[in-house]
Amino acid sequence: MNEFSMKKWDEHLASGEEGGPRVAYAHATMEYHGVIEGESICDYLLYYAGEGYDGGGTTSPSFERFDGVVGGRRGTFVVRHEGGFDPKGIWSKFEVVPGSATGGLAGLAGSGTVTGVLGEPTVSYTFDYRLG
Repeated sequence: MNEFSMKKWDEHLASGEEGGPRVAYAHATMEYHGVIEGESICDYLLYYAGEGYDGGGTTSPSFERFDGVVGGRRGTFVVRHEGGFDPKGIWSKFEVVPGSATGGLAGLAGSGTVTGVLGEPTVSYTFDYRLG
């Protein structure tokens, strides 16, 4: 099964006020298992619509840098996420940033998805890739 878990989440308000429309920045560390074996560091820009908002339409662009193994090869690479969240869960589509892969993963290309339920210990992902 392809899944990851959150090891660290550090979020700070960037603009606006708690309870109202606001933007926050989060720096997170995750541990991946499955197609991707390793750790990542992700930087999120989060939009919260405000108190009482119950879903849909939020976005959370982010960049995530992986350090690990894909297809038996070790290296690093960066993906760009476009995702969202609501009280029920999170979702994202992502693509490998062209030219970002190093080491044995040089030339890596691919895309995937993330889906999860808030509060669960792991999140599922898919990753379809091609090694150069």
